Amino acid sequence: MSKKTPRQLGKDGGKLWRELRDEYQIDDAAGIALLTTAAECLDRMRAAQETIREHGEVVTDRYNQVKVNPACALEKDARNGFLQALKALNLDLEPIRDRVGRPAGTSIPAWKGD
Repeated sequence: MSKKTPRQLGKDGGKLWRELRDEYQIDDAAGIALLTTAAECLDRMRAAQETIREHGEVVTDRYNQVKVNPACALEKDARNGFLQALKALNLDLEPIRDRVGRPAGTSIPAWKGD
């Protein structure tokens, strides 16, 4: 299993990469490639969010016209890439249970007056 975090990843992307690799024991080439893509997208999304925080959601262009900050499109595209990569990883997100049926405490309450 590849233990080295890809060098191009930033703080958030690197953390995600290590946590998902360890939690889901991702060690095949395709899984590592998808995981790396998801982590890169997370880093790009965080950078775009920082730019939006710094300059706002709208900016003024060279003609003094108000327009949407281009970082908003970058954030959206990075988020979509992140979600697509996670979906392609096909991770089982269901909590592990030791038995079939509903988890304890989730029974349907009886109606009052029945």
